Amino acid sequence: MPSSPFRIVDGTTLDHVYQQALRPGETVTDAKGDEQVLPRYFYQIDDEATARAIYAAPYFSFWELAQVDVKEASILQTYPRFVPLAITVLAAHLSALRAKLGTYVHVAANGGYRSPGHAASDAVSPHTWGTAANIYKIGDDRLNTRKAITAYSDRIRSILPGVWMRPYGPTPGSTMDHLHLDLGYLTLAPHQRP
Repeated sequence: MPSSPFRIVDGTTLDHVYQQALRPGETVTDAKGDEQVLPRYFYQIDDEATARAIYAAPYFSFWELAQVDVKEASILQTYPRFVPLAITVLAAHLSALRAKLGTYVHVAANGGYRSPGHAASDAVSPHTWGTAANIYKIGDDRLNTRKAITAYSDRIRSILPGVWMRPYGPTPGSTMDHLHLDLGYLTLAPHQRP
């Protein structure tokens, strides 16, 4: 696995259009009323080929956790892309899960990192920190039934006891067509600031 060639950037030094989509270092309020600070430091990914070739952790390329859909802010639908440093912590958790399960863990498009500028994004979603993943399939098993989501949630809790997963259901805060795995509002700052 090659080491990351990505440049670390301070989001507050990016062009205005990127700052508007990423909102680096901005304080937001979560659903519980607690203040959270959006990521300020990002990996700069210059092209798709590099994103596919470079791994954030064993088994997970940066591309798998940073691919976008058409609801992403338009400036972030092209390269360069910027993803929070904490995405490597998510990748490490998913890699440990994949190793223990012995099969593939499939993350949906925009099911890893999504910016606060994403049309369907809630600025206080851990996806905005790069610390949540929407898993739609494990091996050949689709996660779109109560039985599958509940069974894998229980199994994952025994492998990764610190993660939180949305329960199965149709109400806000639950899911019916994927397993939402999240590490919370984790931010990382490099020792040597860019």
